[in-house]
Amino acid sequence: MTQQQHKTARTLMVAYGLTHAEEAGIQLRNTPAPLYQLLTLCVLFSVPIKADIAVAAARELFEAGMRTPRAMADSSWQDRVDALGRAHYRRYDESTATALGDGAELVLNRYRGDLRRLRDAAQGKPDRIRELLREFPRIGPVGAEIFCREAQGSWPELRPAFDERSREAAAELGLPSSPAGLARLVDAESLPRLAAALVRVGLSKKAVDELL
Repeated sequence: MTQQQHKTARTLMVAYGLTHAEEAGIQLRNTPAPLYQLLTLCVLFSVPIKADIAVAAARELFEAGMRTPRAMADSSWQDRVDALGRAHYRRYDESTATALGDGAELVLNRYRGDLRRLRDAAQGKPDRIRELLREFPRIGPVGAEIFCREAQGSWPELRPAFDERSREAAAELGLPSSPAGLARLVDAESLPRLAAALVRVGLSKKAVDELL
């Protein structure tokens, strides 16, 4: 790693390193409630909708008390629709309200309300974790990747988690384009922030030009 690459990584994280979980007010750690909140956020991101609206929708759901799978399952479908509506989460509000309710029931019935049991069921295998995540309503490859990218700070076996978009952005900035190479730029706890920063930069040509 060159000194310039380390400097670029630090600049990236300062300017763009806010994770989606942090934006949504999730204090992510390896305990049931925040892990479920991250899953909820991933469900919201799994439709073609603006990121800031998905984050706002998560905040509305959490402020309405739907922070655990039990609370989500006990809420009414209309309560969920109303919370999504307050965040202007349009077109997908009704189907997403259904997916959130069904997903909460799945967490409760299969994992007894604790996604750490999903991790155990996967025996710490990253690909299997992704497969099990995709069994939740609405969660596809993109949602599973978001979960792994954000959770890698708490689940070491997911490290390093950098999807194709983040690796492409890294290459444009003269950084290593492999997950292992990127992981050598920062400490393990900073990997979610570096991954988030690269995804944000990858979505903005202006950001790439400014950093270069």
